[in-house]
Amino acid sequence: MDPGPGSDAVPLASLMWSSASAPPPRGFSAISCTVEGTPASFGKSFAQKSGYFLCFNLLSSLENPQENVVTDIQVLLDKSPLPPGFSPVCDPLDSKASVSKKKRMCMKLVPLGAADVAVFEIRLSGKTKTVPGYLRVGDIGGFAIWCKKAKAPKPVPKPRALTRDMRGLSLDPPDQPSKGSFPERTLSRLSSRASTLRRSDSIYDASNLYGISAMDGVPFTLHPRFEGKNCNPLTFSAFADLTIKSLADIEEEYNYGFVVEKTAAARLPPSVS
Repeated sequence: MDPGPGSDAVPLASLMWSSASAPPPRGFSAISCTVEGTPASFGKSFAQKSGYFLCFNLLSSLENPQENVVTDIQVLLDKSPLPPGFSPVCDPLDSKASVSKKKRMCMKLVPLGAADVAVFEIRLSGKTKTVPGYLRVGDIGGFAIWCKKAKAPKPVPKPRALTRDMRGLSLDPPDQPSKGSFPERTLSRLSSRASTLRRSDSIYDASNLYGISAMDGVPFTLHPRFEGKNCNPLTFSAFADLTIKSLADIEEEYNYGFVVEKTAAARLPPSVS
């Protein structure tokens, strides 16, 4: 296995067989020639005029960690059970078609986020040919199958697109634009909005994106036990005997002159004769 693919290398996402008499399925590329330059048509014989090409599909994007990649390829006897995690390589248009009566090819698909290694390239050759730098998978239909494995790339987080209004709410200083890209009045408006938070821009203002309260739209009503026919304060029995005192009444009721304390403090200490 190579230590790592090139910067422009993309792992394989799937494999399938495609009839040589029809174009490959959408998104797939057919391996029409071997490394020697001979046609790479499988299953072509006197009874079967049209053979099959082995087709591959490359990973479309690194932003989806759930998208599958091919991590291994094996050639098994036709009656051998599939290894755990492997699925057969077949023709989606003709599932009964047989490329070989004795052997079949299978592949292991793993989500990109969980793959440690991946298959980046697959080639075909004659049975006696050696392809340097590639791992021999096996032979089927008169061809030897080779693949190149390397460390699987890590998923790349999808960049978050910020709208114009969201950028205006950010407190970060705006990026320096290129000359003539933005008017000066736009920059001054963004900088003043980011540097100051006026009281009129209340967080509870419905026009503010972050100012929507959880109680917005909920009607205010009193509990039935507190409802009454009149709005007088004495309607509630709990406040029927409430007496309101003024400040003068409170001072008169709790007036205390501290006469005893002042007399005791004014006494002279006894003299020593």
